[in-house]
Amino acid sequence: MRKVITVCFLLLLPFCYAYSQKDVLQKAKSSLKSGDVKELQKLVDKIIVDSTTKDLADTWYVAGRVQQRIAEQEMEKAYLRKSYDTLTIYNSVLNMSHYFLRCDSLAQLETKPGKINKYRKDNQRAILADKGNLLNGGIYFYNHATEADTLNLARARDFFNTYVDITLNDMFAKDNLLPKDSVFSQVAYYGSLAAMRIGDFASVMKYAPYAEDDAKVGQYAMEFLAQAHKQIGNTSSWIETLKRGVEKHPQDDYFFANLIDYYGSQNNYQEALEFANGMLAKAPNNYYYLFIKGFLYQSMDRYNDALAYYRRSIQANPDYAEAYSNIGLVYCLQAQDFSQQAVTDIKDPRYPVDQAHLKSFYEKALPYYEKARELKPDNRTLWLNGLHRVYYNLSMGEQFNEIDAMIDNK
Repeated sequence: MRKVITVCFLLLLPFCYAYSQKDVLQKAKSSLKSGDVKELQKLVDKIIVDSTTKDLADTWYVAGRVQQRIAEQEMEKAYLRKSYDTLTIYNSVLNMSHYFLRCDSLAQLETKPGKINKYRKDNQRAILADKGNLLNGGIYFYNHATEADTLNLARARDFFNTYVDITLNDMFAKDNLLPKDSVFSQVAYYGSLAAMRIGDFASVMKYAPYAEDDAKVGQYAMEFLAQAHKQIGNTSSWIETLKRGVEKHPQDDYFFANLIDYYGSQNNYQEALEFANGMLAKAPNNYYYLFIKGFLYQSMDRYNDALAYYRRSIQANPDYAEAYSNIGLVYCLQAQDFSQQAVTDIKDPRYPVDQAHLKSFYEKALPYYEKARELKPDNRTLWLNGLHRVYYNLSMGEQFNEIDAMIDNK
C-alpha cells in the first residue's frame, strides 16, 4: 500500500508544478496595474523560462507589460524632473519589443485563420509609441563602444536590428510602415556596421540588404555584405554582391576592384567581359561601364582595345579623370613593352628610329596625365608617378624637378 501511495504522489508532482506556474502567470497578470514592478519582474523571470508557460501568448504579454511599466516609471521621473535612468528606459523598451513580438507570433497560432489576435492592437500601440527609443538606444551603445568593445557593439546591433524587425514584422504589415519610415535603411546600415565590427556576419547578411538602395550609406552596406559573404567562404554570393555593387554604386571602386582582382586570380577575363557587355547592353553610353571594359582589356594586355574604350568613356564624360589617367598608363605600358625589343646599340642605324618611336609613347601619354592632374589635382595617385616617368623620358627638366620634389615629400 505504501508503494502505491508513493507512486501516486510522484505522478501528481508534475501536475501540481504546472498548476503553480500557471498560477504565477495569473497572479502576475492580475497585478499588472498596481503591483510592484520589481516583484512582478521576479514572477516574469520564472514564467518566461518554464516549459509549461514559455509558449503561451499570455506569458509574453505579461512580460512585455512589465517592461513597459518599468520604462514608463523612469519616463515619469524625467517628466517630473527627478533623477532617472536613461539606460533602464532603453533596455526596457528593447525587452518589451521582443516580448510583444513573441506574444503576437504565439497568439496568431492560437487565433482562427484570417483573424487578428486580441493582443495585437494594444501591443502595436505600445511598440510604436516607444520605437524611437530603440534608435536612441542603438546610438547610445554604439557611441559608447571603443574599438574592441564587443559588448556595447553587440548591444547597439540588437537595438538597431530590432528596429528593423519591427518595421518588417507581420504584426505591422497592414500599417505599411516601410514607405513611411525615412530612417529605416540607415538604421539597417548601422545595425550592419555594428555587426560587422564584431564579426557577426549572419546579422550583416540579414540586415545589410535593407540599406543597399540608400543614397548616403547604400554602398557601404553592400561592402559589408560582400565582405561577410567572403569571410564565410560563400564565393558565389560574394561575386554576385560585387556585381550588384558595381551596377548600383558605380562611384565606389571597392566592388570593381575586388571583382577584377577575383577574375584576374582565376584568369577568367572572358566572364568579366561578358559581365561588362551585359552592363553596356543596358546603358551603352555609361562612362563607367565603358571604363570597366577598357580596364579589362588593359588587364588582358589588349592595349588598343583598352584605349578605344577609355576614349569612349571620356566622350561620355569629359571630366572623368580616371579614364585620362589610364590612357596615359596604357601608353607607358606600351613604351615599356617596346623598350624590351628596341635596339640599344647607339651605333646601330635602327637606334634613332627606335628611340623616336619609344619617345612617341610618352608624348602621347603626356596630355592625358596632365588632364588628369587638372581635373583632380588632389588625387595624386592618378598622375604623380605617371608624370614623373613621362617628364623624365621626355627630358622635361623643370617639370620633372617639380614632380620629383612632390614624390620626395609624400
